Amino acid sequence: MKFALGWVAAIAVTAGAAAAEERSPVVVELYTAQGCAACPPADVVLSKLRDIPGVIPLALHVDYWDYIGWIDAFGQAAFTQRQNAYADIRNERYIYTPQMVIDGTRSVLGGDGMAVMDAISAAKDAPRPVALRVERDGNALHIIAETAIARPMIVQLVRYMPEEEVQIEGGENAGQTLTYVNIVTQLEQIGAWDGSAALDLSQNIEGDQPAVILVQEAGPGRILAAATAP
Repeated sequence: MKFALGWVAAIAVTAGAAAAEERSPVVVELYTAQGCAACPPADVVLSKLRDIPGVIPLALHVDYWDYIGWIDAFGQAAFTQRQNAYADIRNERYIYTPQMVIDGTRSVLGGDGMAVMDAISAAKDAPRPVALRVERDGNALHIIAETAIARPMIVQLVRYMPEEEVQIEGGENAGQTLTYVNIVTQLEQIGAWDGSAALDLSQNIEGDQPAVILVQEAGPGRILAAATAP
């Protein structure tokens, strides 16, 4: 209980500090699965991160737990591939759930709330080399970015469902009703950029799911900027 109260208190302090000073958002990717018994505490941690201004929490459900008897309807092979790509960049020999990746660089156990908060704090202190602005007009996004660096970067569109409750009928969590938040339904590259000139990009979107734009070093590497569509 002391551990839980500690990281919840850290969230409250971080939320207050972030509200007082506008900062570039930190992106937290949780690799999770409905069939993983260790994942529900991490799903709760992710839900608490929604209370922190300047943090974009995203749940990417992987598909490699489906074999144990419960198919995760949110799982996508593309998210497993993205997690593998992160592991390759860091020379890690395996992937696991629940894993949180903060800004594409720091990796922590998703259920360890204090470690997650420490990683977010470190990411907030890191310099942001890309200035990103996203404007929305109906179903059209206008994406504008500038930087003083020159390197291969990719521009990605993320769409997500804010919250869903699921009755789990198989796998390690059978019999539980679990709530998931910020469930990523789409993550695709919509552009490439080398930073030699300002980025000016338009993108059509459909539906009412929230949208996020990421500018990330190719690899995938560090997330250099992120913005939500208004």
